[in-house]
Amino acid sequence: MSYDAKITELNLELPPPPKPGGIYSPTVQVGNILYVSGHGPLLPDGTLMSGRVGSEITEEEGHKSARQTGLTILATLKKELGSLDKIDRIVKVLGMVNAAPDFKNHPQVINGFSQLMVDVFGENGRAARSAIGMGSLPGNISTEIEVIIKLKD
Repeated sequence: MSYDAKITELNLELPPPPKPGGIYSPTVQVGNILYVSGHGPLLPDGTLMSGRVGSEITEEEGHKSARQTGLTILATLKKELGSLDKIDRIVKVLGMVNAAPDFKNHPQVINGFSQLMVDVFGENGRAARSAIGMGSLPGNISTEIEVIIKLKD
């Protein structure tokens, strides 16, 4: 099954692809490697999920934020590539959690993103990953994620 068809089968609602909020490109391709800039949890209505995990929102809400960040990245990938079927695999993920100083479950939050990638891309969605806590993120968003993707030859 194609990855584009998998989005439909899973009944996933992608938000509108976000416009860059600064002087950068959403993606940069070098050979068959695609670098995807950090994305936040954009909802279909154009608002962003926000709040510091562990003080303003729960770990479960942070997990949902990471999943929504994945949907936002998928929207950008569809726009930039025309089709998700051009993707070979997710290679590397950097997941950043806007976390309270005593919050310790960053990997569990970013699992919301990672599970979505496995749901869509199968084992090709299982990537090397870092999940780290940040003192703040732009606009107080709950999660920000960047990825490196290998495209099909």
